[in-house]
Amino acid sequence: MNFQNYYILSDMRFVLTALLLFSFLFSKSQTAAEKWADSVYHSLSKDERIAQLMVVRLSSLERGGTVTYFDKQVGELVKKYNIGGVLVFQGGPHKQADMINGLNKISKTPIMFSVDGEWGLSQRIYDSVMPLPRQMMLGAMSDSTILYEYGKIVASQCRRLGIHLNYAPVVDVNNNPGNPVINDRSFGEDKFKVASFAIQYMKGMQDNGILACAKHFPGHGDVTVDSHYDLPVINKSMAQLQETELYPFRRIFAEGVGSVMIAHLYIPAIDATPNTATSVSKKAVTGLLRNEMGYQGLSFTDALEMQGVQKFYPKGKASVASLFAGNDVLCLPGDVPAAIADIKAAIRTKQLSWQQIEERCKKLLRAKYHYVWKHTDPINKANITEDLNKGVAEMRQKVAENAITLLAKKDEAFFPLTTKEKIAYVAAGVNAANTFAKGLQENNNADIYFIRLSGNNADQLTRLKNNLLNNYSRVIIGVHNINRAPANNFGIGKETVDFINQVSSSQSAFVFLFGNAYAAKNWRNAANLAVAYEDDSIVQVAALKMLHGSVPFRGTTPVTITDEFPYGFGILTAKEADPRKKKALR
Repeated sequence: MNFQNYYILSDMRFVLTALLLFSFLFSKSQTAAEKWADSVYHSLSKDERIAQLMVVRLSSLERGGTVTYFDKQVGELVKKYNIGGVLVFQGGPHKQADMINGLNKISKTPIMFSVDGEWGLSQRIYDSVMPLPRQMMLGAMSDSTILYEYGKIVASQCRRLGIHLNYAPVVDVNNNPGNPVINDRSFGEDKFKVASFAIQYMKGMQDNGILACAKHFPGHGDVTVDSHYDLPVINKSMAQLQETELYPFRRIFAEGVGSVMIAHLYIPAIDATPNTATSVSKKAVTGLLRNEMGYQGLSFTDALEMQGVQKFYPKGKASVASLFAGNDVLCLPGDVPAAIADIKAAIRTKQLSWQQIEERCKKLLRAKYHYVWKHTDPINKANITEDLNKGVAEMRQKVAENAITLLAKKDEAFFPLTTKEKIAYVAAGVNAANTFAKGLQENNNADIYFIRLSGNNADQLTRLKNNLLNNYSRVIIGVHNINRAPANNFGIGKETVDFINQVSSSQSAFVFLFGNAYAAKNWRNAANLAVAYEDDSIVQVAALKMLHGSVPFRGTTPVTITDEFPYGFGILTAKEADPRKKKALR
């Protein structure tokens, strides 16, 4: 026998055996999940079967010494209706652990605890947990494998606090700079990068026991209205949606994401029925998502309390319409008893059926078998804050050193900055020396000046400008604490923009923007300009290292800022290969 053929046959047999073994184990797991789901389902009353399909809000914020709950008292809802899911909102980890433990004790059926943790648990539990970078900053990197590590850290945080589902990653392609709600929550405007990075983030979570959720289907990136306050309209053709918005969803569905969140959007190309959000549209959920795209995982509505749907489907009507559309789970339906009553009324009038409730309830219970049932042990609060922060600082540093993007480089004296020149640092948006300012003081003996982001006195700015240009060899300007959203120019006043432009047009000035990349449009003519995307001590240390030459600039823009700074632009000071010359991520 030809030895090459022998080894090929051997490899084929090995692969076939592995596939058969996987199929057998998967079949056994499915059988076990189905048996468990059937058993639990038959133990539930009709009201409880409906309530399993609801997710209510939980918060441990204290007002006047009293723990505040939302959706009335969550504990009472769990006891009376056996609520299926709880979404964890604001509060500290110790109080959240107490409440999760308490709810687990009184629940008849294991509760699926979830969180909006796009940048980790700090998005909601922000009093003692360090935030991970947001997706725009992640999108400035070229290495998607870092996203898998990122997902593992988020999964570890969730497991430590007894959370089973994270409503992440955001899979929206942010192709509208004025987007008031997605914006820096997206990996950027390139559909290939959005898909590849989202898949790695998802796998990092799901490989480590946390159910991921791709959002916001069918794509929330090209809007100018926040769906929390009104119903956004997207006037694109179906061909355009297929080409861009739906592409990352197709990719992540194919890679096995366990759930999807349906947005509140009015997209006439999908459903032209007036004022019908995609979340309550049968054409969007059953037609497009299920039938055309073939996705059969769990579907969650976006919060039904949002005005994008409540404006036209008030109270329990949104819950009924969402189930009729084909959704599995109702997020934040508001008045739970009223929603249950409306759903039962819809069943009586045959708008809905008990068979639909059974199918969706069992589907959710099968997911609970895999992600929840064996993971309801009491949370041990010892060292919980330390555990939740494990690996976060290191990840922030790694991301910062791979993401900070150099947009303009006209003065080689800044690369690296030496201690010989007389240097000034102007900090816009802060009134005390931060890490970046202190680093320049210590390393370069810099003089520090502070100005506001807006509301500065014009005469004072003129005097400061003359002082800087006449008395210093090098001027560094840091723009801090800008708003994340683009409204009102990110909170940056015109007088501040003009001042920075007047100073930064000189070759001897360098602007560091510690915030949303889109804000760099204000200083497109700066001689030297870098965007750091976010603003904390770790990012500021990374920026100092780049300024002093110990770490190269590696980032590229995840979005188009101006014609001068298009998507994928970045001046690389590393000797490694330019990531923009690599084959497009597909």
